[in-house]
Amino acid sequence: MNTTNHTIDLLLEQCKCGNQQAQLAVYNRYYKAMYNTSLRIVKDNAEAEDIMQESFLSAFTKLDSYNAESSFGSWLKRIVVNNSISSYNKHKRLKEDDLDDTLYKLEDDYEGLADCDTSAYEIQRVLQTMNELKDSYRVALTLNLIEGFDYEEMSEILNISYANCRTTVSRAKESLRKKLSNLIKN
Repeated sequence: MNTTNHTIDLLLEQCKCGNQQAQLAVYNRYYKAMYNTSLRIVKDNAEAEDIMQESFLSAFTKLDSYNAESSFGSWLKRIVVNNSISSYNKHKRLKEDDLDDTLYKLEDDYEGLADCDTSAYEIQRVLQTMNELKDSYRVALTLNLIEGFDYEEMSEILNISYANCRTTVSRAKESLRKKLSNLIKN
């Protein structure tokens, strides 16, 4: 077991005992990534902040259900994604969804993209173009390409069939390719 996993395991044990310093340490370790995850789905700063806070509270109260089959970060991200999608769908049903064209900057420390050889400008251009896709495509690509969920997990999260999930991701990728191609031509 590496030092990071050992440290988080110790912190989680302390969190289970109600240690607030340990909870703060866990929060500080994960809040930026969880905020960015939520923001990419709900596209609203205040809503993403609320979802992140609620997700941490939920995680701390349900720590006994965390079984360490996956990393704590993955488990927490799943809570954040589920809460974000639930909130997004609720706002959409209530017609409160503000689908403005504001583009959001991804934090520099995002793990999945930091390892790429691609320049920051190109990454930003792809993310901006993703925000121009229709909502179902944007959410599907965010879950698949950025958050790293597989089709089975996505179909469960989005409450759609596996085949529909694969089709949505495929169409979303094609739509993204076309939009990026048009940017290059212009």
